[in-house]
Amino acid sequence: MNWDTVLRLTLIELLLRPAGPWGILPFILVIACAGLIFTKVLRAPLTWIVLFLLLCGRLVSDWPLSDNHIYLLAYWCLAVFIGLKFPLNKMALVTSSRLLIGCAFVLAVLWKSVLSPDFLDGRFFRVTMLTDDRFAGSILLFGGLTESDLKQDRKYLQPLPEGAELLHPLKLIETPAFRRFTFIATWGALLLEASVALLFLIPTEKFYWHRHVALLFFCIVTYAIAPVAGFGWLLVVMGMAQVRPEHRALKAIYIAAYFLILLFAEIPWAGAIYSLKTF
Repeated sequence: MNWDTVLRLTLIELLLRPAGPWGILPFILVIACAGLIFTKVLRAPLTWIVLFLLLCGRLVSDWPLSDNHIYLLAYWCLAVFIGLKFPLNKMALVTSSRLLIGCAFVLAVLWKSVLSPDFLDGRFFRVTMLTDDRFAGSILLFGGLTESDLKQDRKYLQPLPEGAELLHPLKLIETPAFRRFTFIATWGALLLEASVALLFLIPTEKFYWHRHVALLFFCIVTYAIAPVAGFGWLLVVMGMAQVRPEHRALKAIYIAAYFLILLFAEIPWAGAIYSLKTF
């Protein structure tokens, strides 16, 4: 299989979501640009082992505050290096991408279902969706809240200095639609992530189509609501690495999903629809 598209989309992610200290970031950007322009650089194992080392340097410099997907991105660059360095093993990159996705989702399910009691009871999404601006459009559109409700809820959740009390305490506004939306987000995310983990970790080809459908559905639905493009792009790229050469239409769907996630991240579609509804 020709991996060029998979590798180029990985480099595009590095360019679209640059981050890291000044001593590391310029090298990542230059290598990513060179790989997009020169095919020899793109296909060189040295390119990917250097990117892996640079990303490791970024993780160390940002420790412990690096985004989760940067760890996965570093592992992915290492997997690409192994796949290019030992081309006789044509399934190396396919197997690596499948296992990386499966293990990432297993850890996500473990965190949500076992290590974080505030997730299963709904508190995580109830608080996060009210306080994180990235969710504002979605909860206004699907949660039945108004902008004034959202502003009041954020004031309610704002911590006060120790020992302080408000003369007129605010009330937390949670509509039935909002509680329903957060319930669906909580259990829908958990069940969908568990399904993806199971499908990708069971090494049987009969789940080939099930894997792609589950992963694409997860990416499109999740990153429409939570526009974390970096993680979404990485999952799409690793999923695309497992597409068989004869399935060109499936590859095209992955590419479309990649750019759809970009649109979700850059265009506040939910907020725009909400504004039209209230106009």
